[in-house]
Order: sequence, then C-alpha cells, then structure tokens
Amino acid sequence: MAAQKKLYIKTYGCQMNVYDSARMADVLAPLGYEAAAAPDDADMVILNTCHIREKAAEKVFSELGRFRPLKARKEKAGGRMILAVAGCVAQAEGAEIVARAPHVDIVLGPQTYHRLPEMVARATRAGGAVLDTDFPAEPKFDFLPRQHASSGVSAFLSVQEGCDKFCTFCVVPYTRGAEYSRPVREVLAEATHLIARGAREITLLGQNVNAYHGAAPDGGTWGLGRLVRALAECAGLARIRYTTSHPLDVDDALIAAHRDVPQLMPFLHLPVQSGSDRVLAAMNRKHRADDYRRIVDRLRAARPDLALSSDFIVGFPGESAADFAATLSLVREIGFVQAYSFKYSPRPGTPAAALPQQVPEEAKAERLARLQELLTEQQRRFNAAAVGRVLPVLFERAGRHPGQLVGRSPWLQPVHAAAPDALIGAVMPVRILRAEPNSLGGSLAAEAEALA
Repeated sequence: MAAQKKLYIKTYGCQMNVYDSARMADVLAPLGYEAAAAPDDADMVILNTCHIREKAAEKVFSELGRFRPLKARKEKAGGRMILAVAGCVAQAEGAEIVARAPHVDIVLGPQTYHRLPEMVARATRAGGAVLDTDFPAEPKFDFLPRQHASSGVSAFLSVQEGCDKFCTFCVVPYTRGAEYSRPVREVLAEATHLIARGAREITLLGQNVNAYHGAAPDGGTWGLGRLVRALAECAGLARIRYTTSHPLDVDDALIAAHRDVPQLMPFLHLPVQSGSDRVLAAMNRKHRADDYRRIVDRLRAARPDLALSSDFIVGFPGESAADFAATLSLVREIGFVQAYSFKYSPRPGTPAAALPQQVPEEAKAERLARLQELLTEQQRRFNAAAVGRVLPVLFERAGRHPGQLVGRSPWLQPVHAAAPDALIGAVMPVRILRAEPNSLGGSLAAEAEALA
C-alpha cells in the first residue's frame, strides 16, 4: 500500500471543474494521496483553474505567488510539495506558467488529468516542470477509475465536454476542445455507482450538455432527453438536473422530458447573453432574441412551474444603449429567478478581443449595475412568493446552527430548517416561513401544522 500523503485541491469556476477535481483525487488515491483541508503541509497542491472570469490568468499567478513560501517551507523541513496547475488557464497559458512560475512542477490541461500518476512520477524523478496540455486522441473517461472515492447526497456527473459553437467571446472551444459525448452505458454505470454511494440527486454536466449525443446500447444515438428518461428509471434517484445548455440544442425530446419525467427538476439554466439581435449576431450565438422567447414558451407550456436562470454579458463590443435596452426588455418579459451577469472583458485569442468599438468601462459598469438591480428584484420576488408554501426539500447537509439542516427546493433555492441528521438524503415537505436574500427558511411541514 502506498504511503499516505496529503492532497489539497483548490477549485475555481464551474461545476465541471468541481467534477474534474473530484476525479483527479480519485486518480491520485492509488498513489496514497488523501484529501487535506488546507494546503499548509500538503504533499501535493493542485489549482484547478477557470478562464471565464476577468483577468483569470493574472489571478492564478497571484495565487501561485502565495504558494511559493509554503513550498519552500516544506522543502526546508526535508519534505516536498508538488505544485500543479490544471484546468482551462493551464490549457491556455501553459508555456507562460512554466516561464513565469518556475516553482510549479506540473501544468496539465482539462483533457489530460487521467495521466496525473505518470506526471507525478516524472516530476518526482526529474527537475523542471512537466507540461501536458495535449488533446489526446483517447477520451480521458476511458482511463479514469470506475469507482468514486465519495459522492454525497447531490453529485455531479460529466456526460459531455467541449464546444463546437465558437461564440466570439469564449475560450472554451480552445481550452476544452471539440464536443464529445460519453457513451450511454458509461453514464448509467457511473450514475448507478453514485446512487449506491448515497446520491439522491445527480446533475449532468457539459459545456453544452443538451448537445449530448451518446452512443446507446441499442446501437443508435441518444440525446439528453432520452438519457434523462433512462436515468429516471434508476432506483433511488430522486432528482435530475443538467447544466449548462445552449438554446440551439433544446429539442422536442428534451422538452417532452420536462413534461413527462417527474425526477427532472423544474429549473433550467439557459444562457441568452443578450437581448439584442445585433449583439447576438456579433457574439456568433446563432439564435435571435425571439428564438429564445419561443423556446422558453415551449418549455413553460410543457412544464408550467419551470423557473429559469441565465447568463448575461453587458458591454460587448459595439453594444449601444438601444442594444442594452433590448436586454432589459427581454429580462422583464421572461423573468429569471437566478442569473450570472458580467461586464465583457477580452479573452486573448478570441475574435471579440480584436473587435472595434470596445465599450468604455464606465458604461459597462453602469449597465451591469442596472441589469443586476433588475435581476436581483426578480429573484427577491420569486423567493418571497414561496413564503407560506410547502415545498419538497432534499436535505443535503448540516446547517450552520445546531439541529439545522440545509437542502434545496426543486428550483435550486437553498432551504434551511430545524431537522434531525437522520433526514439527510431525504426529500421532506417544508413549510416556508421566510425569504432571505439568497435562501429560504422554514420548518418541517408536520411541525408547522401542529403549531398552527
């Protein structure tokens, strides 16, 4: 048995990175690495990075600077800390990381973490950084351990990676590669294992998850709607979610799944980015604002209680006041219960970075503030409407206060209530008593009715 070593992974960004971090831990477990809560005395530290946010690369270099003294202290005490940078910043800036941060031992892209044991061996044997940012011909999933070290009540399951859309603002096609869908048999096997480990809810992940087209056991190809139906037949699985979606890939089968499959939660993250057709064309989104409206109408006809989340970029190059007004109009018309909104910032190597008519920072900041004010008010109203209702809540973990549990409503709202630990993993009716800015508070429905 390999000697026990401490592994600390810091994860940035999306749920896909959370999933990847867990699988890197699985890959390293046979080498004796066990999870550490802090990096201070770790034998290996991995920064699993994200390239979406503004100045992502510089933030990584700043973080690497903070780890340099920890690594030096470990070496002074006679040990060694292997420092690795993974994820999308590693893929995009690998050579720069090696040049600017010589104390980094390993730089690896999102498609190569199944080769981590080999990289650790090379870094241990020889000096200099190990750089692996290739796009291997073989899917990494074919080489990952079949078993997960842990799961939890809510688990992530990656079913699709990469993107073929090439939005002009986005680095994902360059850092994650072309679209790839895992075979149905692999997805169902991993889901079965997660359920056996205690998962009651599974979130299917992909850069364009609803573009899923996996090889099926019957020799054909299944889309996401058909996959959801198969997962719903897994005993013990109470809830299914998926993220992130593209409007172009919302098809009839997926809409029908929202209508027919009770385990598929009535919450959908469907990024629109802008309400202006002119801006959407410049972004190469390949859909218009009215296309988005029609898709939402069809989804809500199929599932009337469906709630929507979205992504917005303000201040895209050439965005006028009228373009921004179109975005505000779409937000008011559709209504979103949650959203991620950002000022446009150029990503090196993307077409939008070279576009003329870059919007001044002051205008971007002012527009973002107005958009976020509207989105926050929509979220507040949605949460307030839950007060007095009884919602099914899947309890996931202990809360901050003794005797408190925290779970999620079908619409992904955090809900906290007094409840015994024995209810972790159970879906329970909770009477909502109050709405807070980012969560709901309530009590078990039976208790609330007894006190009424």
